[in-house]
This record gives sequence, C-alpha cells and structure tokens, in this order.
Amino acid sequence: MKLHQDSSGALNTVTAYGADYVEINLERHTGSILVMPDSPVVPWPVSAYDALTPELFEMLLPLKPEVVVFGSGERLRFPHPRLTAALSAKRIGVEAMDFKAACRTYNILMAEGRRVAAALLIEN
Repeated sequence: MKLHQDSSGALNTVTAYGADYVEINLERHTGSILVMPDSPVVPWPVSAYDALTPELFEMLLPLKPEVVVFGSGERLRFPHPRLTAALSAKRIGVEAMDFKAACRTYNILMAEGRRVAAALLIEN
C-alpha cells in the first residue's frame, strides 16, 4: 500500500509498505526495523516471530519511547510478557498489531507528536 506523506518535517514517516518491505521517508527496508520519529532507522536483527527474545525488545530502551507499536507480521500475535518485561519495568507501553496496522498507527501517533517507536517485524 502506498501512503501519502504528510508535511511532518524531517520526521521518520512510513510512506509505503507491503508484505515483505516497509518504506520510511521513501527509503525501502526489506528486513525488520526499529523506527522513531526523530532518530535513525535501526535494523532489528529478527526475521521470524518465533525468534523474538527479550534482548530484541530491550534494544528499544535507549530510544526512550513512551509507547511501542509492535508489528507482529502478517497476522496479529501478542508477544509473551517475558519478552517485553524490561519495557514494562520502565513504564513503556507495548501495543501489538499486525504489520500493516502498526505502520498506520505509528504514523498517526508520530503526527500527534507522541514519542512512539515502531518495532516492525518483516518475516522472511
């Protein structure tokens, strides 16, 4: 799906997505990524839902988001609480949704000025 870019300045915006990619500011990514509005896009070294570990979610801690939108792939899957325990301990909310919904939700929250992170799982 192609999205129309809003005038959000230099903020990272999801501009398109498909089953095996996401574009951030028109730059295509074919692997899982972590996205914040005002930080560089970070590769997220996971390519399967079953390979998720607590350490992968802990990669979000230095970004200091107020909420994490977790795009769990083609279908909605909730991460086990042990995977997101470090985020919960820092009072960082985690919302799980399918990949497409996560892309749209990230854009909405980012446009509202929220300190949102998107953890987008692209399965190979």
